[in-house]
Amino acid sequence: MIQLSQKEKMMLQDQKHHEEMCIQKYTEYANKAQDPQLKQLFMYHADQERQHLNTINQILNGQVPNMQQNQQSQSNAQFIFDQSLNYSQDDIKFCEDLLMTEKYVSSTYNTTIFECVDTNVRKALNHIQKEEQEHGEHIFNYLKSKNMYNVQ
Repeated sequence: MIQLSQKEKMMLQDQKHHEEMCIQKYTEYANKAQDPQLKQLFMYHADQERQHLNTINQILNGQVPNMQQNQQSQSNAQFIFDQSLNYSQDDIKFCEDLLMTEKYVSSTYNTTIFECVDTNVRKALNHIQKEEQEHGEHIFNYLKSKNMYNVQ
């Protein structure tokens, strides 16, 4: 059982809200996306965001999550996107919104990690942050495959 400070609780409540928003966005956009590959990607991310939310809730309830169990149950998914230039403008807008969201959420985890006292909580949050960054990478790769993200 861990004891959280008021500041830790406040920051974790913010992260909980961010995870809820990510679940909502990924689910909504998966239902609206035209590209089947993008639908699959968004649903995969929504599932991971649900796992993140469960981890945050465990921490808020004073429990240290078992990160080895979480890491073993997750595959390191690789997404290879069709290089065709067939895409929906709405699909691109969904990706741009989610990429911006992932950048923001990842950065807020960084601050929260530094404010947590318990090493195991920090490790759990660091694991979540790494997955948020992977979500951003998947979206970036999708946009790049459609020539919609210029890195020059």
